[in-house]
Amino acid sequence: MINRRITAIIILMKTINNAAQIIKQLNEKLTEQNDKILGLEQQNAELDAKVKWYEEQFRLSQQQRFGSSSEKTDSMQLNLFNEAEDTADPKISEPGIETITYERKKRNPGQREAKLKDLPVEEIEYELEESEQICPCCQGNLHKMGAEIRQELKIIPAQVILVKHMEYKYA
Repeated sequence: MINRRITAIIILMKTINNAAQIIKQLNEKLTEQNDKILGLEQQNAELDAKVKWYEEQFRLSQQQRFGSSSEKTDSMQLNLFNEAEDTADPKISEPGIETITYERKKRNPGQREAKLKDLPVEEIEYELEESEQICPCCQGNLHKMGAEIRQELKIIPAQVILVKHMEYKYA
C-alpha cells in the first residue's frame, strides 16, 4: 500500500514537473508574442505618421496649385482702367446700335464648266485588271458601281488641256 502511494506521489511529481515546463514554455512564447506585438504597433505608428505627412504635403501642393494667391490687390489699382467712366459726360446720351449689312457675291457654279467646255479633254482611266476584280469575301466578280472623277488643268506653254482622271469603284 505504501508502494502504491509512493508511485502515485512519484507520478504526481512528474506531472507537476511537466506542467511547470509547459507553463515555462508558454511564458516564453507569451513574451515573444508581446515583443512582436510591440514591434508591429511601433511600425504601425511610424506608417501612420508617414501617411499624415504625405497627406499634409498633398494638401499643401493642392493649396499652392489651386488656392488663392497671396497677392493682394489695391483698390486704387483697379481704378487705373476706369478712364472711360471717369472722363465720360453723363449728360450725353449713349450712341445707338449701328447695323452693318453687306451682300456677298455668289459664285456661279456653271461658270467654271462653261470656261472648260472648249478645252481639249484627255481622259485617263484607272481600272482594275481582270484578276483583281474578284471579291475577297465571297470570291464573286466585282462590277462597276460608279466613278470618282477628279479634274485638273494641265498647262503647257501655249496649250491648255483638261485631264480627267476616272477611278472606278467596285463593290
